[in-house]
Amino acid sequence: MKTDLIIIGAGPGGYETAVEAAHRGKSVIIFNGGALGGTCLNEGCIPTKCLCRDAEMVAQFKEADRFGIDDFTFAVDYTKIAARKNEVVSKLREGVAGLLKSAGVAVVDAKASFKDAGTIIADGEEYTADDIIIATGSVSKSLPIEGHDLDCVMDSSDILSIDYVPESLTIIGGGVIGMEFASIFSNLGSKVTVIEFMKQILPPFDSDIAKRLKQTLSKRGINIITGAAAKKIEKTEEGVRVVYEAKGKEGEVISSDLLMAVGRAPRVDGLNLEAAGVEYSPKGIKVNDEMQTNVEHIYAIGDVNARMMLAHVASFQGLRALNAIEGKKESIRFDLVPSAVFTLPECGMAGLTEEECKARGIAVTTGKSFYRANGKALAMGEEEGLCKLIFSKEDGKLLGAHIMGADAALMAQQCVDFMNAGATVASISETIFGHPTLSEIILSAVHAAR
Repeated sequence: MKTDLIIIGAGPGGYETAVEAAHRGKSVIIFNGGALGGTCLNEGCIPTKCLCRDAEMVAQFKEADRFGIDDFTFAVDYTKIAARKNEVVSKLREGVAGLLKSAGVAVVDAKASFKDAGTIIADGEEYTADDIIIATGSVSKSLPIEGHDLDCVMDSSDILSIDYVPESLTIIGGGVIGMEFASIFSNLGSKVTVIEFMKQILPPFDSDIAKRLKQTLSKRGINIITGAAAKKIEKTEEGVRVVYEAKGKEGEVISSDLLMAVGRAPRVDGLNLEAAGVEYSPKGIKVNDEMQTNVEHIYAIGDVNARMMLAHVASFQGLRALNAIEGKKESIRFDLVPSAVFTLPECGMAGLTEEECKARGIAVTTGKSFYRANGKALAMGEEEGLCKLIFSKEDGKLLGAHIMGADAALMAQQCVDFMNAGATVASISETIFGHPTLSEIILSAVHAAR
């Protein structure tokens, strides 16, 4: 079968690009080797956000007396929590199917691989296209330590399938995935321990934000051990035992359950990229800024190229690839990408960290403001939080925004809007912010930087 465009993978990057290409008049075939929506919808962003919301509600219920609600009692039914999560995922998956159908995209529910640079094989059938986009996403990584392959070791997909709240949970990895699950299950009643190899949790985030989040989550009962290397996992009568080394000393944690959350790796196995002549490594498929591989008509977007493993980045990389195929130029700025971790409290960031500015030799000024000084935050009972903005000392432009607290992800997005517009200390300080709103925390940080 011949078509204009073949897309391998039906995650956000794949299906959104397919729909856009169809709207532009192209005939499109998309290969869905798993469930429509990919990891993000089925085993990542969406189901975890469902659990984050449940955990947030439970946390609020526990503090009902702060808001004048006395003698309030409640019970957590994780079976219903899991059912709600599954219902949301199912509804969105149906929505993706509807989008593809209405756009006229042909969906092949089979895993695809290359026969050669112009031919795809799936379920014994051959398909050809003028252009091919690889959007196969990523898979969970694991540490090659003793016991990593035991049945008791869960990855992020496994833990989303359990039907109970663990009595105790050890999480190896203090990145976004690990910290979100730590916050979720701690609020739902688990005794949680996080073991992180780096000196701070959330390594990509600004150190001030990471340190403050660690302090806040520690106060809320999560045991966070940083600068610690997991060495061994074993199943004992008491539970799952993790041996780690920190500051030259050996320690151990025993818990009822264990989550391995040490990042994700590009999903390249099974594609037979060698047959197409596409260059790749365990670190991903090599692409240029147009998302083009070394084979002119083959592109790779999203996690599989490992440039930035975020669903929204995959979608815009797909748009970049589609525009490249059609010879169109656009001004998408991949250096300005908002990201968030939905812990409680949540964190949001965009642009450069202070550490990155220092490494690049960029002179900066910073401005900080605190949620406890914001009227809306106090009214909401959300006093815990920090906003840190980074400006170029040379021209005053906003270079980075790093926020911990209620609605941090939304506020980081607001800062991305400012950065895309080339906003400066002066121009933001002359922008009217509504009152009372949490976004005034941004304005306060701007004032502190002047």
